[in-house]
Amino acid sequence: MGACAMNQLQDRNIDALMERTRRRPIPSGAVTPGTAFAVAALLVIGGFLLLWLVHNLAAALIGVFAVAWYNGVYTYLKRVWAFAVVPGALIGALPPVIGWTAAGGRPVDPRMLALAFFFFIWQAPHFWLLLFAFGTDYEKAGLPSLTQLFSRRQLARLTFIWMLATFVSSLLLSIYGLTYSPWISLGLIACGIWLVWEASKLLRAHSEKQSFWPAFRSINLYALCIMALLVTDAML
Repeated sequence: MGACAMNQLQDRNIDALMERTRRRPIPSGAVTPGTAFAVAALLVIGGFLLLWLVHNLAAALIGVFAVAWYNGVYTYLKRVWAFAVVPGALIGALPPVIGWTAAGGRPVDPRMLALAFFFFIWQAPHFWLLLFAFGTDYEKAGLPSLTQLFSRRQLARLTFIWMLATFVSSLLLSIYGLTYSPWISLGLIACGIWLVWEASKLLRAHSEKQSFWPAFRSINLYALCIMALLVTDAML
């Protein structure tokens, strides 16, 4: 939450130029930059202390690294590189590692690294699907976008490949022992096949609008299904 608040403070001028973000608290004038900084600092410090005092220092330090990578690296990298989401995806891979470490696990446990890798791969197509709707917004704000490098058809193919890779990465969860029930492993495979089928519509659709929203809903629902399967497996 602190990293998100700090990011909105850093991007306030860019957000004001984009239709998707111009109503956020700072560009809309609902919150001043000074107040936003205070809230962000309070949340970051509070989060660090909570992880350290209630859990352990290792989890707290991973949290600090996540904030540093998001606000100190990715936030500025996305202003100069259209593929910034790839290294930036490390941010979404760290929360499960923080939780795992806070619960007493080793952050380099292969099972947790497999889950972190899944979320790392998942984020790129999730973001690129948004470009079908908001790529022009990014260009208007002066941000480099893949819509400037590729045609919509090429972007659809690239996104399909990464959605396929997302399915493949989910198989590592069973291979590295994060799941125990064979039924859960079959569920992972079934969900993956469904995702690939939905992703293939990006290649077959006759219009961008026809393919974008179903694929975007599918990849978000897919992540939810994977998490639900893992939770169910832990309860069996």
